[in-house]
Amino acid sequence: MNENMQDAADDGLVERAKSGQMEAYVELVRRIQEKIYHTIFGMTRNHEDADDLTQETFMYAYKALDSFKLKSSFYTWAYRIAVNLTLNHLKKKGREKGREDFEDSAAVFDRTEYAALSPEGDSLKKELKEKLEEAIEKLPPAYKAAFNLVVLQGMSHAEAAKLLGCTESTVSWRMHKARKMLQARLQPYLSEV
Repeated sequence: MNENMQDAADDGLVERAKSGQMEAYVELVRRIQEKIYHTIFGMTRNHEDADDLTQETFMYAYKALDSFKLKSSFYTWAYRIAVNLTLNHLKKKGREKGREDFEDSAAVFDRTEYAALSPEGDSLKKELKEKLEEAIEKLPPAYKAAFNLVVLQGMSHAEAAKLLGCTESTVSWRMHKARKMLQARLQPYLSEV
């Protein structure tokens, strides 16, 4: 099913959900729940927070469903809610104390098969991955959100702008600044490799 057909099918489900058919809303949630979770996890780096915020996103969306005017897809609308709730959560929480394993994000870093043919290469790869994750974690929330949507979720700057509720040029600027910050934080490590 192409994207336009999917949006039309979602619009029908939205209308049914608005009229009180809970199974229609459950189907809307089922279709995008995993993507919403991964977006939130990419921003929080915490499974419990991602679970809670995913649930909060869909509870908020259900309560606000009557205000959804179908000017965007349900998917885009729910992502915008998720990103805003997560940014608010990160602002309230400040820096996280504990961090969990990032097994879900490992695939992104495995795309670069650098130096993986020896035990030393595996060790360097693991160390570089850890340094990169630490550097991403230290990005300011707005930059981290843009970085996660574009790099980890594979969205275009235009798609990320829709979800973040800003212009495409703002996303491009945040990506530029995020890359500069990451480069500065990783420079001491990269010069040793």
